[in-house]
Amino acid sequence: MYAQSYGCFLFSFAACLSVSFFGSLKPFNHSFSRPYSYSRRCKTQSFSSNLPRTAVIICFHNEAWSALLRSVHSVLDYSPKELLQEIILVDDFSSRDYLKEPLEIYMRQLPVVKIVRTKRREGLIRARMVGTNASTAEVLTYLDSHIECTPGWLEPLLERIKASKSNVVIPIIEIINDQDLSIKATQETSVQVGGFDWSLTFTWHLPPKRDQIRPGAPYSPIMSPTMAGGLFAIHRDFFAYLGYYDEEMEVWGGENLELSFKTWMCGGQLETVVCSHVGHIFRSRSPYSWESKRASPVKFNLVRLAETWLDDYKYLYYDSLNFDLGDYGDISSRKAIRERNSCKSFQWYLDTIYPELFLPTRALASGDIENMASSHCVDGAFNDKIPDNLVKLYPCHRQKGNQLWFYTDKNEIRRHDACFDGNIKPGHVGLFSCHGLGGTQFFEYTSDNLIKHNSKCLEPNSDFSDLVLSPCTGSPRQQWKFAREPYQPRKT
Repeated sequence: MYAQSYGCFLFSFAACLSVSFFGSLKPFNHSFSRPYSYSRRCKTQSFSSNLPRTAVIICFHNEAWSALLRSVHSVLDYSPKELLQEIILVDDFSSRDYLKEPLEIYMRQLPVVKIVRTKRREGLIRARMVGTNASTAEVLTYLDSHIECTPGWLEPLLERIKASKSNVVIPIIEIINDQDLSIKATQETSVQVGGFDWSLTFTWHLPPKRDQIRPGAPYSPIMSPTMAGGLFAIHRDFFAYLGYYDEEMEVWGGENLELSFKTWMCGGQLETVVCSHVGHIFRSRSPYSWESKRASPVKFNLVRLAETWLDDYKYLYYDSLNFDLGDYGDISSRKAIRERNSCKSFQWYLDTIYPELFLPTRALASGDIENMASSHCVDGAFNDKIPDNLVKLYPCHRQKGNQLWFYTDKNEIRRHDACFDGNIKPGHVGLFSCHGLGGTQFFEYTSDNLIKHNSKCLEPNSDFSDLVLSPCTGSPRQQWKFAREPYQPRKT
């Protein structure tokens, strides 16, 4: 009766639906991994006796029945009763019948669970604020509706918030396979933290060396420049101090970066708590319509974010939009929060919190890379889900986009977090996530306008449709126009 196809939820409903409607709930299938094989150090750590209590707020819209129940039961099973004050389920205007009366009947068995429902589709940002307003606990913990908490997930988060109300904390987010729902465990020595690029897209990266050798590493909390936004805990008072979410933002997208920036800039600290692990089903795309009045709700959100928090660095983002900002609404109340709290500048954030972030304004060369034997430019799109993002040659269009490149003092040719890499396909150049280690990503733009890699030079193939690495001859086919100047985004 409640079986749905993969297309409805974008994960294997058959794997998820392992019980009858009111049957006992089986755990996720962990037979393919060791999801709880975390270090003895994490398992045996001690905590304060008077940790603050939390509300767990889970928003959902037409979520799969079994996935939602697994999320709730994992919170109940692995959270000490004395620390879990309430679970707030926010139904963001679901249309599926099983999420109406059947869900109410089921949750009556669980007194700690409260269901609140929106009267229209609000989107994640405003739905979370509905849950926030319905909660009473000192700490607010936000989780997605297709997750699984693991043993010992909660106490390390609350311990850090007890240490400082201005700590905003994130668990290690484990990947739950969307086909068989197995969990792939992350070891404490291979934790990644959040970042972003100048398209204001969230990224993952390894922490810098200075954080890898922090006191107590690898088990101690680690600072994170940004967070993904789906799973985190924050003290209610500090969230209020920051102005909560920007409720004028639409649906979701960008709210995670806004909260990350203002946490750091307004006196807080964003931490990944290494001994806290929560599984999450990552889907390739959202299975639901966004139902926004905005043609591009994410751009709307990001422009609001940039106008409020990025200072003059906003122009790096606006330039990528060709200054087509659109109507981004009134942001005076958001700017007032920053002024009231005497928050620091975005320059301070870059210098102090995220000095590793690539700045196009510090590039040694920038712009399009035009072949001197043709009117063709280096072009390449990057998708980290695709193994061979090859760099190609197309007619120059002077519209930046996939033809905008930067040459760095590390001898990288890059755009955002994607670098030229000579190890994608023999004799060719592809794009791969920048690792900063040289090697396959070391490319020299020489004084005689050659692009060299491992003693070979970049040139077009015979019909100018592809790029290859060939023995260096210095011919015009191997020479490239690449402006030797830092990137200067326009401001109008």
